[in-house]
Amino acid sequence: MSVRNLQYLLSPRSIAVLGASNRPGSIGNVLMRNLVQGGFTGPLLPVNPHESQITGIATYRSVQDLPTVPDLAVIATPPDTVADLVGQLGARGTRAAVVLTANFGEGGRAEGMRRRQQVLDAAKPHLLRVLGPNCLGLAVPGIGLNATFAREAPLKGKIAFLTQSGGIAVAVLDWAKPRNIGFSVMASLGGMLDVDFGDLLDHFAADPGTASIVMYIEAVTHARKFMSAARRAARMKPVIVVKAGRVPQGAAAVSSHTGALAGSDDVYDAAFRRAGMLRVSEIEELFDAVEVLSHGGRPSGNRLAIVTNGGGPGVLATDSLIASGGVLASLSAATLKTLNGVLPTCWSGANPVDIIGDADSKRYEDAIAALLRDPDSDALLVAHCPTAIVSPREAAEGVTRALEKAGDHRKMVLTSWLGESSAKAGRDHLTASGVAQYETPERAVRAFMHMVDYGDNQTLLMETPSAHPADRPADREGAHAIIEQTLLAGREWLDTADAAAFLAAYGIPILRSAAAASPHEAGEIAAQWGCSVALKIRSADVVHKSDVGGVILGLLGREEVRNAAQAMLSRVGRALPGARIDGFLVQEMAARPHAIELIAGVSIDPTFGPVVLFGSGGTAVEILRDKSLELPPLNDVLARRMIARTRVARLLSGYRERPPCDVAAVADTLVRLGELVADHAEIVELDVNPLLCDVRGVTALDARIRVARSTQHGRERLVICPYPQDLEGHITLTSGTTMRIRPIRPEDEAALHAMIARVSPEDRRWRFFYPMKTLSHRAAAALCQIDYDREMALIVEAPDGLAAVARFHADPDLAKAEFAILVRTDLQGHGIGRTLFTRLAEVARQRGIGELVGDVLKDNHPMRTLCGALHLQMERHPEDDSVVRVRLKLA
Repeated sequence: MSVRNLQYLLSPRSIAVLGASNRPGSIGNVLMRNLVQGGFTGPLLPVNPHESQITGIATYRSVQDLPTVPDLAVIATPPDTVADLVGQLGARGTRAAVVLTANFGEGGRAEGMRRRQQVLDAAKPHLLRVLGPNCLGLAVPGIGLNATFAREAPLKGKIAFLTQSGGIAVAVLDWAKPRNIGFSVMASLGGMLDVDFGDLLDHFAADPGTASIVMYIEAVTHARKFMSAARRAARMKPVIVVKAGRVPQGAAAVSSHTGALAGSDDVYDAAFRRAGMLRVSEIEELFDAVEVLSHGGRPSGNRLAIVTNGGGPGVLATDSLIASGGVLASLSAATLKTLNGVLPTCWSGANPVDIIGDADSKRYEDAIAALLRDPDSDALLVAHCPTAIVSPREAAEGVTRALEKAGDHRKMVLTSWLGESSAKAGRDHLTASGVAQYETPERAVRAFMHMVDYGDNQTLLMETPSAHPADRPADREGAHAIIEQTLLAGREWLDTADAAAFLAAYGIPILRSAAAASPHEAGEIAAQWGCSVALKIRSADVVHKSDVGGVILGLLGREEVRNAAQAMLSRVGRALPGARIDGFLVQEMAARPHAIELIAGVSIDPTFGPVVLFGSGGTAVEILRDKSLELPPLNDVLARRMIARTRVARLLSGYRERPPCDVAAVADTLVRLGELVADHAEIVELDVNPLLCDVRGVTALDARIRVARSTQHGRERLVICPYPQDLEGHITLTSGTTMRIRPIRPEDEAALHAMIARVSPEDRRWRFFYPMKTLSHRAAAALCQIDYDREMALIVEAPDGLAAVARFHADPDLAKAEFAILVRTDLQGHGIGRTLFTRLAEVARQRGIGELVGDVLKDNHPMRTLCGALHLQMERHPEDDSVVRVRLKLA
């Protein structure tokens, strides 16, 4: 739905408990006890017709008997009663409910699905938000709210923990408490009848009391909303996820558990990666990642330096690092020289830096200081084994002294103080000093590699590819005609010749091909070409041609081709007696003996829609299972990252006497596949296998394309909104000057900083509501790195930099969008603001947004004049007399 009315769920002033009970061990009893002991200061209103009081609090017989309208209701009553209670609460004015009750469609049961719809129907007229059903409940420690039936109450902290599983929630709370890990919220989403991950990501992305968001996910609903919210949240704070159902058996259990269809795990990987989130495998990893993220610092690469007072931890760390895809840093000559001057002559002489078992606090400090300055490493792991020479606390003090002296120039540092009781004092010192600490070197390395992956994913988040790259022209009309012809003929598979023509329409190289209706015609084509050819059967009923003898390679001349075609008809007829044969495809043989066989294609995931695939190709593709997936649209950077994640990428780089292949041509093909699936919603499946690649480029040998009627536009299926290239254009000012207008991109951050520097202090105050000199990197990044689905920012480019920027950010339900506009001080008075706002309002109208809403300081007379000229409605701000609220109805 949206973030609407979530404040009643997450910051209620009063709570009704329906199903509260005095019966020991019942959910209603535990729930009431937790609410009372949690310290919630607002009214608690238990509802039970059979009790006069519960836990010492007066009880009410029904919703109608409540003396006040509760902001939030927690429901723990039998499933058939829930819908009616939700309707009663909504009629009274309650705007949020937590439904703990189960049996609402888990496993797809019809009776439960009926109840589920009844609750939705009861809540919708009142805009009442529902968390659950079948959930553990909700805890907000900052306000003393513990509306759960968990044994442990969460500690107060800055981690938002969102989980689909109540069992995982209980385990995490029990695990976190002795480790002093606290939460801003613990929300158990259960069946996600209404409130889902997208809603809560939207809320906690903007919550100042939340520093990071961690999630346990079994399945995603409303994928486009989820991706939009996730990408927005990940731009503002770390978002870390554990996704259950990695293997088919686990995915089946998820479906039974949540009642939702779990998509391919590889596709979830691609989605989380593209959203800038970090995926981990285990709960322990989840909080290890939070540990290192909370201490700041990001490695600039995957090269790790290791310092230790024992050889064993260094070896274990190195093994873990290499197995995880990291690189053991090769220390610079200057660093080695420095270490030689401060360490015993028997030190290891290389990375890992073994400073020997008798190392004291000063030796730790000197070695770390040298490694922090090393230009050829990206991060440092310090490991300590307990000895009688130096206490763990003293060794830890050597670390912190080196870090203090390094100041702001220090790189990311992780530590591992091995042992248990003796190591505690050292660990406590490191934690108190803000240094990430892990119990084993392997866990520290794993956390480091998580940060490497997180950095890569944040880089991918910056990419904003267009659906139609200007440098890649395509014959979209011709391609659509091929699809339409196939569908009109009642077929779902493009025949071989049409598939070749379809790829050619998008500039994907494919071998010279020609269709032949008969063996005689096939022989004539071969004779005209005068080269070695491949002969393939043409039939919509034959998908895997080679399996039925429908492919023959290396034929030469008229007679050889004609005879082969006659024999092929007989073979295919015996293998598939009912198959309709449309003829043959004659295809030029590829004389590329050193080419590598690849596969590229498109599939449609039931959750995330179109997905582009790349990997090792040929007949063994399903055995090798070397593949990488990415969500379209793509650009060159995303495509190259996609290629690099496969094993075949190493072959493409060249080996022995074979030169490197043309990886740029492979990346171009993947971008074009993303483009064509965005253009044609009819595409259900597409395989190019094999796609040959060598130093001369790529050539498709075969393609399979399946299509079906669709009511959607191709881009409507994409869960990541492409860069809206169609909004690029020019505006003409009152002076007759022409300036370019376009949507903002992440790489515009430097230009935005330069523009702000040329805006007067008064204009900056009017725009940002407080005196400011510059934007922080985080603020500027949030303004430039937008999701074009619900956000839009248009910029005007003058010859000497940015002239103006206008933006809106819509509610997820598109009822309204907040807008703001800023024109460079020296360019005001030329009609830029008026023209820019008009364009922005038109974009909002096209997106289906109901109204634009903005706040203007009362003394901002230029903006108020502009709003009046644009016929915006002006009204008193409901909370601030110094502000005027302006509105423009769009629908």
